[in-house]
Amino acid sequence: MIRRIKGTEDIYGGEIALWRFVEQRFIEVAQHYGYEEIRTPILEHADLFVRSVGEDTDIVRKEMYIFEDRGGRKIALRPEGTAGIVRAYIEHGMTRLGSPQKFFYIGPMFRYEKPQAGRQRQFHQLGVEIFGSPSHTADAEMIALAFRYFQSLGLEKLAVHINSIGCPKCRPTYKEALKRYYSNHLEGLCDDCKVRYRSNILRLLDCKIDTELAENAPRSVDFLCSECKAHFNGLTEELRKLGVEFVVDHRLVRGLDYYTRTTFEIKHGGLGAQDAICGGGRYDNLVEELGGRSTPATGFAAGIERIVLALKAERKVPPAEEKRLFVAAADASVRERVLQIAEQLRSLGLASEVDVMDRSLSAQMKYAARKGYRHVIIIGESEVESDTLTLRDMRTGEQRRIPQERLKEEVLGN
Repeated sequence: MIRRIKGTEDIYGGEIALWRFVEQRFIEVAQHYGYEEIRTPILEHADLFVRSVGEDTDIVRKEMYIFEDRGGRKIALRPEGTAGIVRAYIEHGMTRLGSPQKFFYIGPMFRYEKPQAGRQRQFHQLGVEIFGSPSHTADAEMIALAFRYFQSLGLEKLAVHINSIGCPKCRPTYKEALKRYYSNHLEGLCDDCKVRYRSNILRLLDCKIDTELAENAPRSVDFLCSECKAHFNGLTEELRKLGVEFVVDHRLVRGLDYYTRTTFEIKHGGLGAQDAICGGGRYDNLVEELGGRSTPATGFAAGIERIVLALKAERKVPPAEEKRLFVAAADASVRERVLQIAEQLRSLGLASEVDVMDRSLSAQMKYAARKGYRHVIIIGESEVESDTLTLRDMRTGEQRRIPQERLKEEVLGN
């Protein structure tokens, strides 16, 4: 027997209904904020992620799925969504469409890391990107959208964390301050942080081992230039006006090289150590670095697996959708008529299932009960002759004969 690959999951049954709820609610909220859907390929040139995510990041060094195709090109399964959307924005000349351009997306991503609850090797993200606005208002709207979305799912144990890591003008000074601080503690750093000290100093703040050192490290907000400081102050003021509570988290740097100024995460109190269900921020230089015109941008991504875990932790799983109609044949002589009536019902917008196993009426009724159908239509020879239907309410057991043309009204009225 061939089994699924480690770090992947089959999603089906009641679980797929929960995923559909999470995804459909996100689409509704994103569209309410004026975002349009974009779908990019799962496969991209590996260099896209090396140049955008950063050559010294854990994603590129340890986690990307890279292979050589038959044309000798280095191809990667996408480890995150932003780089591919930036590539599409540049390739299709979307700058000429005016600003802002606002997109949302949903899809699978791939990273080779140790599988654990809420983190698989094939995982799924939903997110948004805004191109063209340098304003803190775009950041505030993006964070508010994420927060309102999680609230719309019924989640309550939410905490918004924000920070600013500055821009290329002021960040070098901050990095030097971090290097001076950590230079006195090099021997005690974990192995990963010893590498990060040389290649990606900001990531030391994100270490889950050397946390005490990170807590006492210099703070990026104390090194911001006047423009970055004004941007961050504007963001915090707008979030307060929008009623989004937040904490300033000085350790929040995110794991990707392309971030500038705003970084944020939304954490959930029921997920333990891996508590971030959403994260993002501003990346004003990425479009230009990938060959496009200088374009400010901001966005976020949220992990669907972790959202599902958060819903389960709070016991906020929505009830399963009620199935409305099962059409049962009282005997074999009317099976053809049952198929015809089911098709008519579907054309009226009433989802209907029929028996395809040639089972007895009793077995069909048991199947309908097991599948959770609210109503069963029973059709026998007498119903065919009189152009009527027998409608059974599976909750109450009530059964009555009705004219066929009244079926939609009767079902929708219950």
